[in-house]
Amino acid sequence: MKPSASHRVADRVLPLALVRPLGLIAVVLLCACTPGVASAAASTRGNPARALLAFKTMQKNYYIQGTGLYKGEPYSFLWPFSQTMAATVSLAYIPGESKALAHELRVRMYGLERYFEAPSASSASESSESAATPALPSFAGSVAPPIGPGGTSFYDDNEWVGIELARMYELNHEAFALEQAKQIMAFVMSGWKTTGPNGKPLACPGGVPFSNSPTNNSRNTVTDGPAAELGVQLYKITGEAQYLQFAEMAYAWVRRCLLNSENLYSDHIQNGGEVEPMVWSYNQGSMMGAGALLYQATGNSAYLFQARQTAKSALAHFSLEKLELENPFFVVVYYRNLLYLDSITHDPPGPKTVQAYVNYAWDNLRLSNNLFVSGSPSTSTLLGQAAMVQLYSLLCIPASNYF
Repeated sequence: MKPSASHRVADRVLPLALVRPLGLIAVVLLCACTPGVASAAASTRGNPARALLAFKTMQKNYYIQGTGLYKGEPYSFLWPFSQTMAATVSLAYIPGESKALAHELRVRMYGLERYFEAPSASSASESSESAATPALPSFAGSVAPPIGPGGTSFYDDNEWVGIELARMYELNHEAFALEQAKQIMAFVMSGWKTTGPNGKPLACPGGVPFSNSPTNNSRNTVTDGPAAELGVQLYKITGEAQYLQFAEMAYAWVRRCLLNSENLYSDHIQNGGEVEPMVWSYNQGSMMGAGALLYQATGNSAYLFQARQTAKSALAHFSLEKLELENPFFVVVYYRNLLYLDSITHDPPGPKTVQAYVNYAWDNLRLSNNLFVSGSPSTSTLLGQAAMVQLYSLLCIPASNYF
């Protein structure tokens, strides 16, 4: 079972034809890494070389040859898989690498299909009183039948995937990636909650829940901040006002319901109104990034002011020592958004701060086999390794390629 956000240290259905054409590429041999990636690692230096080496190590240690999937129980949850997508996309944006990574991008898309679950006829007919959300296609938290159990879909996992699909579309303009990103956004928008199963208004009405499980009882920063980011991405690509409107609504809800007195964002609110006050770095990151993106999309300087407030508070709160205790996934979301904001405001110390972290990680959190470790006791994980690929890659590419 996927851990809840507070425990992590971890009506429109698109035609099915838009969702499952990837069987056409199933005949492709799903290799661990392309020859271009391996050779490029030997010919580059600095952050690009470290990004490529971390990626090659991730593929060697976690990829299951010929499946499109990564190791887990027996396959990884969608959460870590989404970050292998982010790692591959970020790497592909490094100048000169997109051609070498083209095959890997297609393999990630093939693997993603393994998590897809279409709503059953019975679930589609359920009323809103008996179902957590309207039944829409989504990507389950676990590999879907017949390979895996499938089951609950987590909104944040789907949003991480959607953000990368939008980036993939902007990289190679394949219409299928955009259609899947739009499908995810439809799923997320359908999850917006103002009333409970009994029809009574929720405390602080609004927000996207943690999952589509009927027993879900929380609405989270991590499900609304990234939803706002994906909404702005799709608005930029399509020009459809519904995406920007939802992004502004989700962002405003988090500020209204989860912003604390220190200008930092709490983790989630229970449907009854109890707020989980835990402050994670990635929640600050996604909200400062959402603010920056909304500023660019609307020209409203209030969004930029709020993002800078969050960045100032987060930089004061999250020392290198604190970030070392968090999973690198949390850190990469935080730093990715900090770098994006810095690209607009040109406020120090964005790149310098991130470079200090990755230098520390290279010297202190990397094993002799080039796997990165985190946590206590220190262990290597797919999620952490994919995050390190991203961190090194993000330092090599313009921030305009982040979203």
